[in-house]
Amino acid sequence: MPGALSGIRIVEFGGIGPAPFAAMMLADHGAEVIRIERPGASFGPHALARNRKAIGVELKSPEGVAIARALCRDADGIIEGFRPGVLERLGLGPEVLLADNPALVYGRMTGWGQDGSLAQAPGHDINYIAVAGLLDGIGTPGHSPVAPVNYLGDFGGGGMLLAFGMVSALLAVKMGAPGQVVDAAMTDGAALLASMSWGFKAAGLWRDGPGANLLSGAAPFYRAYACADGKYVAVGAIEPQFYAALVAGLGEDGADQMDAAAWPARADRFAAIFATRTRDAWIAHFAPDACVSPVLTFDEAATHPHNAARGTFADGAPAPAPRFAATPAPTPQPAQPGEWTDRVLAGLGFDEPKIAALRTARTIG
Repeated sequence: MPGALSGIRIVEFGGIGPAPFAAMMLADHGAEVIRIERPGASFGPHALARNRKAIGVELKSPEGVAIARALCRDADGIIEGFRPGVLERLGLGPEVLLADNPALVYGRMTGWGQDGSLAQAPGHDINYIAVAGLLDGIGTPGHSPVAPVNYLGDFGGGGMLLAFGMVSALLAVKMGAPGQVVDAAMTDGAALLASMSWGFKAAGLWRDGPGANLLSGAAPFYRAYACADGKYVAVGAIEPQFYAALVAGLGEDGADQMDAAAWPARADRFAAIFATRTRDAWIAHFAPDACVSPVLTFDEAATHPHNAARGTFADGAPAPAPRFAATPAPTPQPAQPGEWTDRVLAGLGFDEPKIAALRTARTIG
């Protein structure tokens, strides 16, 4: 069954991290994504490369640029994750491709954005979320901020933002708008993820620094605790009824939950109690309405009964999400570098001798 984006064609200029993640999300839901890699290049993590028609094209050759332009003329959108100006120097910038195809959605994924004082600076997730203001609040009081892997900048504030931007612009074209550039910057997206925290700040309910706020670990009822076996439980008992179930399960009193001055001492008591049993023993002990969950490893998450029932993971990776009732995502398919080169070129009108000549010249792989 075709997915929700069936009939949409995207050309992806191969890269790493957030741009492939955006392309994966579109491909997961039925878009035809043709991924252009340099001949001989290998994919990154297999999940990010799934559901692609991968071709090998050398974009530093005039013939390779001509192939890319031909693909983009017949595409609904493109995705690229290079520093600003790279594709312009190759002759594949938005001025060229939008002139070829005025309805094209030109998706650009960068850390800092297409303009601004840092636009040409190098960086990684930790740098982007630091400048966006997110890193300051992550960690424990009195210690350095902790990098949350690269989930917030690269993927939540980056690739997922670009996927949303692409679908929005594609819908606008369908409604009669022209094609356009979608400038997705990880700093912008990371800042956007913190919208609720900015609301707390406006209300005077936000404190700077690692672990200083209710949702960042300051509250004893919203943090992780070590258990007797070295594993952890996650506690999220914010509402009064859930907090009552938590303290009852711990054998503690239900003193004023929101007395922030008492939080450090109460957290110490909770920590001492949680350390007396194993993680799984605590999970079995608590009623479901206490908001106490096991902190699972990847392997444990993949086999957890809830995730197994929903099919949250498949073939060693997260399954496509979200779920569509009428147009469910097709079954993910693995992709191999260059496997679609000949078929895609044949679709552009290249005959076998021309394809062979391009391969001899190392324009294609």
